[in-house]
Amino acid sequence: MRRNISSGTRWEKSVGYSRAVRIGPHVWVAGTTAMEADGQVVGEGDAYAQAAFIFRKIEAALKQAGAELRDVVRTRMYLVSLDDEAAVGRAHAEVFREIRPAATMIQIAGLVDVRLRVEIEVEAYVQS
Repeated sequence: MRRNISSGTRWEKSVGYSRAVRIGPHVWVAGTTAMEADGQVVGEGDAYAQAAFIFRKIEAALKQAGAELRDVVRTRMYLVSLDDEAAVGRAHAEVFREIRPAATMIQIAGLVDVRLRVEIEVEAYVQS
């Protein structure tokens, strides 16, 4: 059975996506940025602050889907500048140092708002 998880932002309906989707033991969390529902950017110019905020948003989506951070098996981090690699990596390690999911970090041309430095998505597998 498919379960769509919404965070209630206007973009989910206008673009046609869910914050997360759970099917059986699998959970996919959509690309997540440091933007509040009202369009305000958290941590403007600070990739670490944005990544830390994003991981909190991801954790909330996972919980809504009946999963936890320890269930994450893959992360993907999209950076607008590789200069932010250490900052985003530090935020990732603070969350996943012991869990150690498969991880990808790549530089991209840009995100939906020039104030954003990073977008992160995760996949989880719930064993229980």
